[in-house]
Amino acid sequence: MNLADTTAKIRCSASEFKRWGRKYPFVRYGLPFISLTVFGAVGLAQLLQGSKDVANVKDELEWEIIETTKELSRTGPVKGYKPKKISLEEELKALQEKVDINNYEYKRIPKPNEAVSRDG
Repeated sequence: MNLADTTAKIRCSASEFKRWGRKYPFVRYGLPFISLTVFGAVGLAQLLQGSKDVANVKDELEWEIIETTKELSRTGPVKGYKPKKISLEEELKALQEKVDINNYEYKRIPKPNEAVSRDG
């Protein structure tokens, strides 16, 4: 078999395929549409199943954490930790005590092009 024979066969098969598309429109339009729909649904199902698996693993980890804290609370260390109850008003007062808004000095911030001209 030489190159000319294989090229002729490829052209012949291509023309037969084009003829099929004209003769049977389902092959040209329907088959790709249906296959795209089916494969899209299968792919979407795989993606959804993956997200469900991730959610299940997350739930299992959270459940393990809850069980661990229950076990620790039975033995004691968790009861020793008591978080402070902090309100926003208390935080604001503490911040106002740290920062004095009446005594400040103006500082000029250089523009980006001014900073480049000073460096260069």
